[in-house]
Amino acid sequence: MTRLGILTSGGDCPGLNAVIRGAVLSGVISHGYDFVGFRDGWRGVLEGDVVPLPRRAVRGIAPLGGTILGTSRTNPLKEGGVDAVRESLTRLGVDGLVAIGGEGTLAAAQELSNQGINVVGVPKTIDNDLDATDFTFGFNTAVQTATEAIDRLRTTGESHHRCMIAEVMGRNAGWIALHAGMASGAHAILIPEHRLPLEQVAGWVQSARDRGRAPLVVVAEAFVLEGQDAPYFPRGLDTFGRPRLGGIGILLERELQGLTGIETRATVLGHIQRGGAPTAFDRVLATRLGMAAVDSAASGRWGTVVSLRGTSIVNVGFDASLGRLKTVPEDRYREAAVLFG
Repeated sequence: MTRLGILTSGGDCPGLNAVIRGAVLSGVISHGYDFVGFRDGWRGVLEGDVVPLPRRAVRGIAPLGGTILGTSRTNPLKEGGVDAVRESLTRLGVDGLVAIGGEGTLAAAQELSNQGINVVGVPKTIDNDLDATDFTFGFNTAVQTATEAIDRLRTTGESHHRCMIAEVMGRNAGWIALHAGMASGAHAILIPEHRLPLEQVAGWVQSARDRGRAPLVVVAEAFVLEGQDAPYFPRGLDTFGRPRLGGIGILLERELQGLTGIETRATVLGHIQRGGAPTAFDRVLATRLGMAAVDSAASGRWGTVVSLRGTSIVNVGFDASLGRLKTVPEDRYREAAVLFG
């Protein structure tokens, strides 16, 4: 009997459990496969830390946030290497992996695939910045969560006549900020793809105040003010060597209040955007991707990533997933900017 291993690695994301459920149900029903889950991502692969995943184990998990398998930011290429992964899979009788993760996870999966290990990737990130797929599951939920939080910030801002700043996630792409900002009617949306001088942001804030509004600014965590060299990341680097972003909203709070004289408050939404139950859209997309990953394994399409193109699920190579980040195009930002101020 073919045995597949499933892992979730990197940051958690609404919809992970729906992927696991879709993969297991599809594999058991359509192909008669056996499944194990690796606990805490690549750490579980390196240490052989597994949990059986029979059909009953995935009952009712699609609406749950987080991941029943746990996750970590373990980098298997640095902390064990290809040979350690291969030895673990052989010892456990695992014929192939379904690796669910973002840029770091898929980069590791690509190298393992290049070394002859059977891997199918499932793109996962709330940031929606993977070029492999039109939308990543988790993004819709993150935008909905951010929008609801920003709506609440708007009401307290209006009550106190303050400028409110909401900092959202997204790493080096501004998709969450763009969508949540447009949905909540922000007076300024600041994204990493479009640098701006502080004076321009202050102008939008002052314009909103002059019309009797409490200014609302939505800023992506990697936004860079004109004249700065890099995003603001006071917390150093993560295990993959990437900046641990967060805090630009607090920096803007001080600068905007000093420049405009308007009382300003910043809120960093942070990990609230990753938590909670996935939206219906993300549950459906995640389930379809899980099913497609197992079908890809059954068809021998190893070394590929399942991807949403339009309304269809297709397979693309790892290179297409990792070649470049999918960032916000200039025309999308200019479309939103008509409404600023």
